[in-house]
Amino acid sequence: MAKTLVVLGSQWGDEGKGKITDYFASQADMVVRYQGGNNAGHSVMFDGRKHSLRSIPSGIFNPETVNVMGNGMVVNPVSVVAELKKLNDEGVTDYKLYISDRAAMVMPWHSVLDGAYEGNRGKNLIGTTKNGIGPAYADKYSRIGLRMGDLLEPEYFRKRLEAALEVKNPELKALGLPEFDVDQVYDQYMEIAKQIGPMITDTSALINRHLKGEGHILFEGAQGMMLCIDHGTYPYVTSSTPSSASVPVGAGIAPQHIGTVAGVLKAYCTRVGEGPFPTELHDEIGDGIRERGHEYGTVTGRPRRVGWLDAQVARYTAQLAGITNWAVTLLDVLSGIDTLKICKGYELDGRMIENPPATIAALERVKPVFVELPGWKEDITGVKRYEDLPENARKYLETIGELTGVPVGLVSVGPDRTQTFITSPALAEFLKNN
Repeated sequence: MAKTLVVLGSQWGDEGKGKITDYFASQADMVVRYQGGNNAGHSVMFDGRKHSLRSIPSGIFNPETVNVMGNGMVVNPVSVVAELKKLNDEGVTDYKLYISDRAAMVMPWHSVLDGAYEGNRGKNLIGTTKNGIGPAYADKYSRIGLRMGDLLEPEYFRKRLEAALEVKNPELKALGLPEFDVDQVYDQYMEIAKQIGPMITDTSALINRHLKGEGHILFEGAQGMMLCIDHGTYPYVTSSTPSSASVPVGAGIAPQHIGTVAGVLKAYCTRVGEGPFPTELHDEIGDGIRERGHEYGTVTGRPRRVGWLDAQVARYTAQLAGITNWAVTLLDVLSGIDTLKICKGYELDGRMIENPPATIAALERVKPVFVELPGWKEDITGVKRYEDLPENARKYLETIGELTGVPVGLVSVGPDRTQTFITSPALAEFLKNN
């Protein structure tokens, strides 16, 4: 049987999943995205060049790796075509990409409605990327959405398109927005089908065939666990579930195939958009971390909010997703800070609590309880082994393990692939050339 590894974000997204996924994808036979859509911007850097991805799996840079966009995703065909063109312009022309015929489509009215809903919220903004992800998932579960496989059946696609617009055009009109013409949308998507139609297939069958082999399969999550629609800081969340528990449904495989789960944990915390953030920093330390870490959204360009590492959140997400190892990123950004803090837990109304509370009202009342640790001055971007890290940096990583009950299995000390080292045998086993 194939070895499997799930890589997912364990905070509020932007943890550096792209780099970690790319690190393992370089030796994976298959990389599978199992949820989310083109709102999940992430970047990878190698050979001194930065590449940005949105919906396409991180294994796209490896010609021998099979890349799969699973049925649990919502796929914007226009965005996929644009993303592939950008990659082609950057010299990435040799790749294997397959898109599930069961994946829901993000249609042009979804982004229009997404923006309108956000605009009508007034002071109660969610902070959506306005890419139409939420409305696409809503239509999926309302059973009026279109799926990627529909593009392969032109007559059927037109019928589904007409049925969808019978519902959506009146809604657009009521909001004072332009309606969509069936013929124009049909013609546009038939042209798109000519370009990506050969990539659309039964990806569940494809993945299950690979599972029977001796290869390495990497499952790539989007966003972060604290943005989970069920377990995150609702309503300031995404519209899917990034957890490893979503892999079986979103990829079309049985649960027993889930192996090692690596939770990507930024050495501090960030958040884009609205919502509670208990460890947020509003001082020069936070500003310095933002600038050194280049904390600006890949998709939106918005400056990210910055805070101390939150072990309460990490314990919670590890519990939910069955995280077996932490992949700690951007440790180098903390160099030069005299005193570091880690939130070890929350106090709510005078008592310590086990998990983050369900309501925003309660979460806004929590008081983070911190442990303080001495920082380090050394530049660690050239460190190749755990043993060569400064003592205080090692102590910081050890404290993460102690507070969360999950060991640190990988450390990233810079943006490039080479600025990464593994400390966990379980993660090392996934690397063929280890």
